[in-house]
Amino acid sequence: MFLNLAFFKMNKQPLLLVLLSIVLYWLFAYQLVRTDYVNLVGLYVALFALFYRLVSLLKNNIKLLTYVAFGFRAVFILAIPNLSQDFYRFIWDGRMLFAGFNPYLFTPESFINSGVYPVAQAEALYAGMGTLNGSHFTNYPPINQLCFFIASVFAGTSILGSVVVFKLLIIAADFGTFFYGSKLLKRLNIPQYTIFWYLLNPFIIIELTGNLHFEGVMICFLIWSLYLLHCGKWKWAGVVLALSISVKLIPLIFLPLFFKWFLLNKTKSNPEQPNLFTGLWKLIGFYSIVLLTTFLLFAGFISNEFVNNYAKTVGLWFQNFEFNASLYYIAREIGYSFRGYNEIGIIGKVTPVLVVLFLLIITFFRKNKTMVELISAMLLVLSFYFFTATTVHPWYIATLLILSVFTKYKFPLVWSFVIILSYLAYVNVDKADKSENLWVIAIEYIVVYAVFFWEVFFKKKAPKLEA
Repeated sequence: MFLNLAFFKMNKQPLLLVLLSIVLYWLFAYQLVRTDYVNLVGLYVALFALFYRLVSLLKNNIKLLTYVAFGFRAVFILAIPNLSQDFYRFIWDGRMLFAGFNPYLFTPESFINSGVYPVAQAEALYAGMGTLNGSHFTNYPPINQLCFFIASVFAGTSILGSVVVFKLLIIAADFGTFFYGSKLLKRLNIPQYTIFWYLLNPFIIIELTGNLHFEGVMICFLIWSLYLLHCGKWKWAGVVLALSISVKLIPLIFLPLFFKWFLLNKTKSNPEQPNLFTGLWKLIGFYSIVLLTTFLLFAGFISNEFVNNYAKTVGLWFQNFEFNASLYYIAREIGYSFRGYNEIGIIGKVTPVLVVLFLLIITFFRKNKTMVELISAMLLVLSFYFFTATTVHPWYIATLLILSVFTKYKFPLVWSFVIILSYLAYVNVDKADKSENLWVIAIEYIVVYAVFFWEVFFKKKAPKLEA
């Protein structure tokens, strides 16, 4: 009792901040309606301020920060997501697999319009996911589909049960990110508490645990892979990176960046700088392992119809969907001024070319031979991709945020704060004009670009981190 009282006196302010945060998270999880913009922004700003203060106060108490981070996640366990409806599609895909269907070959709409209901609560799930989601083929890779399948096995026909299973899987992945991220930080001589800029961030807790986005699982495998790579276990790193790709395809963009790592790097576990011949063979072996493992994970689903459906669905993100974009919206307005039609169809073909060119420049004209340099390159390439993309959903920023933990860049942390403004784009959702409020989007990106350019081009260089 005395020890508990002494502990409370020593940590009175942090514990009060934790208690207040729990109350606010409960309100966010169980009382908030997405279109209640005042409460949405108010709760988020308050939670972010509390989060920043908690990390600052408890940076030397990793154990307490860990308990707090996962305690906040527990608040959301029984909450149905209130900022995203994607989880209905996750449940649909998982139940399709459980029923013996290949989810890549059918759209929910094709069943509903035919009056055929292949899974339990098919009509409710279709209504929940919406006609836009239900009219397209699934684009979630095999390991992601495995998560959906696990929910169908353990939750049966309960939607809430499926939600709970999803949350437990994502929380488990966050623990993996904490475990391997902390180990990698230690190897890089970076303070361990910096992992909590990701782990305790309200953006991560709300978007991943709260709204059930599986970027958290992809990130767990990505950080695990980078840790293995830094330990010199490049073969296993390739296998684990393939698992990351098989949750979300986004790590594919990083593959060229490993070129100089294998050809030029030297680490504590590999103090002798490899010769180019040895490095080249390791690079080829690494790429082969990644691509072969990814292929094997997809193998059970592959057919001509699968390839056509999957390519068509992925292509939609470049030439059909528009949301929370920045440079694309500027290019679109310029195009409208003299063309006036189908700008996404034109710009959507150009931006991938720009991304590839930028990727090649970063690959061959930047050092990328230490782990910090490699992760910094990943951060810059992915940032450029999002800056030029036609669609940037809030949860996409999670990958930037975790990468920034291992670098000198903090603009993703700022972005994780102002990203809440993207939800204000739904301000016209109940009106005839359902377009985004571009002034709100402009405020978001003005802040992000200001910090980005200051850190990349104007900020005084910090001492080099050990890699």
